Amino acid sequence: MAGPDVAAETILTAASSALQAVKDFGEGDTRVRALNGIDVAFETGRFSSIMGPSGSGKSTLLHCLAALEPLTSGRAFIGGTDLSELNDAELTVLRRDRIGFVFQTFNLVPTLSAEKNITLQRRLARDTVDQGWFDTVIDSLQLRDRLHHRPSELSGGQQQRVAVARALINRPEIIFADEPTGNLDSSSGHEVLGFLRRAVDDFRQTVVMVTHDPVATGYADRVVFLEDGAIVDEMQDPTTSRVLDKLGQLGS
Repeated sequence: MAGPDVAAETILTAASSALQAVKDFGEGDTRVRALNGIDVAFETGRFSSIMGPSGSGKSTLLHCLAALEPLTSGRAFIGGTDLSELNDAELTVLRRDRIGFVFQTFNLVPTLSAEKNITLQRRLARDTVDQGWFDTVIDSLQLRDRLHHRPSELSGGQQQRVAVARALINRPEIIFADEPTGNLDSSSGHEVLGFLRRAVDDFRQTVVMVTHDPVATGYADRVVFLEDGAIVDEMQDPTTSRVLDKLGQLGS
């Protein structure tokens, strides 16, 4: 259960979690509090979604949980690792080895082929790529015939499938997805969401996704609702209609 009654032991054993997370932007009269003392835990092996009105703090929460932004106060964890205790070099290694990312804008290197984009992190770390796992991932994402294409030669949906493959290739502890269907048409969006769902069901991955789309949230096991930087509700086994009703109550 999200909120101040989340047990500390639940948070510390989750895939990703926060304790009394506060995030401010600016100082003095221009200070804006984006997160206002959030306690939340995202369980291993589940597909969770974060939703809320524009400006509710959902992307800020994701970025702080994913070690992309530091908290102003409070604590954020990947597994049992307290992010506030890591220096910049250690955070870089954690993001590379333990976290997968899928962004709205794909974030592919334009000069590299799909295959090289997928394996880039492994090569930067000078680690070998598990060929069996690589084959499983690209076949699951139907990318076999696109491996030698550069991003400019791929559709938006294909580029996002490459981004999902890149996120999966390290077998991370958790995948963070920030509006992963925001730049896709509905058909491509459903494909990408289906692949993320399969990553949880078939590969036992953990996915935490920020989205404004109630249809996208229908693929999740759980949705957490934010408003004004605080968690105001959550829903298990969400459906599009139930999510729409809730967002209407929040004034989205």
